[in-house]
Amino acid sequence: MKGVSLFSNIGIGELSLDQKKITITHANEIDEDRCKLYETLHPKTIVLSGDIRKKDIFSTIAKLDYELDFLISTPPCQGMSTAGKNEKYDPRNHLIKYSIDYIKKCRPKYVLHENVPQQENTMLLFKNRIISIPEYVFSELSQHYHIVKKKVDMYHYGIPQSRKRSIYLLTRKDIDKIWTFPNEVKKRKNLRDVIGDLPSLDPYITGLDINSIEKIFPNFKRKIDNGLKCSPYHVPVAHPLRQIRVMQNTPTACSAFQNESKFKPRTKEGRLVKGFKNTYKRMDWNKPSPTITTYNRTISSQENVHPGKKVVKKDRTIFSDARVLTLYEIMLIMTMPKKTKFPTQFQQSFIRSVIGEGIPSKFVKHLFTKLIK
Repeated sequence: MKGVSLFSNIGIGELSLDQKKITITHANEIDEDRCKLYETLHPKTIVLSGDIRKKDIFSTIAKLDYELDFLISTPPCQGMSTAGKNEKYDPRNHLIKYSIDYIKKCRPKYVLHENVPQQENTMLLFKNRIISIPEYVFSELSQHYHIVKKKVDMYHYGIPQSRKRSIYLLTRKDIDKIWTFPNEVKKRKNLRDVIGDLPSLDPYITGLDINSIEKIFPNFKRKIDNGLKCSPYHVPVAHPLRQIRVMQNTPTACSAFQNESKFKPRTKEGRLVKGFKNTYKRMDWNKPSPTITTYNRTISSQENVHPGKKVVKKDRTIFSDARVLTLYEIMLIMTMPKKTKFPTQFQQSFIRSVIGEGIPSKFVKHLFTKLIK
């Protein structure tokens, strides 16, 4: 099967597809760095860098000399996401129009369209009317396509992450078999199943060299070595010491805002930080990871901190791994292949951010396995 990926990011979802049965021949993304990384991860794909809203870009990727078997459409979600500004009529919400235009022109047999659940209630200005995205999709495509849609939590499909999304599966009406969702799995994975056996790591400390960090964390270097034996990406990021101290005193599955006053989050000047109880929060070993977002490098963002383990000292009890997840831990939670390698020219902060916008690899594999069968 030959297909195209629009708004392709770096191709996270495509990483686990069976290359002998499924080929992404072309991909389009507006950001040049993402295109370069996509080309590295998918060397057999022709990647077109540019704005699909421009006629020359759209027409170039729409000129295919073969019948298109499928399209993967994942327009940006920041305009709809609860983690974004959620502005009414955000221009990014209208980018779905170019996926619809592409479908109408190239008529792929099957379409996978993915976005955040909020797309179901997102309104668009279309032909001087205000309509919802579902109304728009059905009005434009239902004459020629069977449309199966579902709000899914990818945790129910064996992904160790509670990632809720709105998914549309389209099948051209001249095709006998309609693409439907696979069955949800009974055996589901939590964080302990996926990252529980990885070596513990202390965080780097912003502004300090390794020798200075070693005075605060005596096993810092040894833990780094253990992490590197596991993966070149199982390396901690740096955090301000004041945030680290706060999280050392925050139990698993709790927010630092629940701590006693002296261990609550504070600014550099010592003032108490205001925030929600899902920020400065440790994850829960016995639950799936919360949604991996683009802000996964920040302790103060939504539930980003490693669950940690209780460490009993002579005078007090603290919790290990006072840090956000490593890139490797994020890769496992996003079900990316362990063999995935990133070019050294790209900074980890960039890689972490774009992974947060991807679709878990194995979820896409489940969908396409059902399609092939």
